[in-house]
Amino acid sequence: MKTLIISGSRGTDDPTMATLPFIAAKAAREQGHDVILWLWNEAVTLARKGTADHVVGVNLTPLKDLLAAVQAAGVPIWVCGACAVARQIGEADLIGGAAIKGMPDYIAAVLERDRNIAF
Repeated sequence: MKTLIISGSRGTDDPTMATLPFIAAKAAREQGHDVILWLWNEAVTLARKGTADHVVGVNLTPLKDLLAAVQAAGVPIWVCGACAVARQIGEADLIGGAAIKGMPDYIAAVLERDRNIAF
C-alpha cells in the first residue's frame, strides 16, 4: 500500500479536468492505497454542497457519482483554506467528508506521503 495526496485545481470552468482527481482518488482507494484529495484554486468550488451535481466531463462518469464513491470509501477531502475564503466558502457550505485545511497541512501531507499527483 502506498500513501498518496491527489490534488486538483480545476472547477466548473473545466469539467473534464475537474473530474480527473476524483477518478484518480477512487481508483487509488480501490487499489488499497491511503489517499487524501486536496482541492485548491477553482477546485474548492467542487466541495460546495450541490456543485458536483452539475459537473460532467467529456466521456467521463458524472462527478456526483465519483464524489459519492470517494465519500463512501472514506477518502478525506481537504479544501484549501485561502482558496475557500476567496470564494466565500465556509465549513457549513462543504459536502460530507470535506474539511478546510491550511497550506501547512498540505505541505506536511506532501512530505509524509509516498506520492503527490496533481491535476
